Amino acid sequence: MWWVLWVLAALLALFCSLDVWYFLRAAVVILRAWFQPPVFDITAEQVLTGRVTPHDIDMCHMNNARYLRECDFARFSLYTRNGVFKAVRALGASMVVGATTIRYRRALCIGEGYELRSRIVTWDDKAFFLEQRFVSTRDGLVCAIMYCKQSVIRSSPDKIMQHLCKRKVECPEFPEDLQHWVNFISASSQTLRAESGLEEKNK
Repeated sequence: MWWVLWVLAALLALFCSLDVWYFLRAAVVILRAWFQPPVFDITAEQVLTGRVTPHDIDMCHMNNARYLRECDFARFSLYTRNGVFKAVRALGASMVVGATTIRYRRALCIGEGYELRSRIVTWDDKAFFLEQRFVSTRDGLVCAIMYCKQSVIRSSPDKIMQHLCKRKVECPEFPEDLQHWVNFISASSQTLRAESGLEEKNK
């Protein structure tokens, strides 16, 4: 009987200290993607389907933060199937989200189905840039669209692409709207560096 109490106490401590459901969901998404056919076109769009559940909502529509959480899982699937995760591990690199921006166009209501369409749009010397769209299965409307800057640490997107394609790959041009956002990120970084005194220290 005591061991049951110990297990319950351990589970309680685990759920109180970690977002257990996030890690379980991530593991399931990656495992599922692992057994799906690989996608050899790195920039190809991949689609995950979902439905708004009571766990996702506030005021009967999907909570704003849930969109970003679902985008996390979609990127895990994307990188598993197109080989980016494998290349990152082989190169001893890692990736972190450097910036995101999301535009909400119409609420996804409870019970509504959607497709989450993710693709790598382009890259520069430090990061991949992705587009992720929430498209309602009810009427085909793009309910939300997000751009994500996925920064590469201890390597570069070019090296990852060369590892995957075994040749030099030219990056696609930046769409105009994405370029505006990248310019904003650069301007914001310069402003914050100046406020922190980093620009003076580097002179």
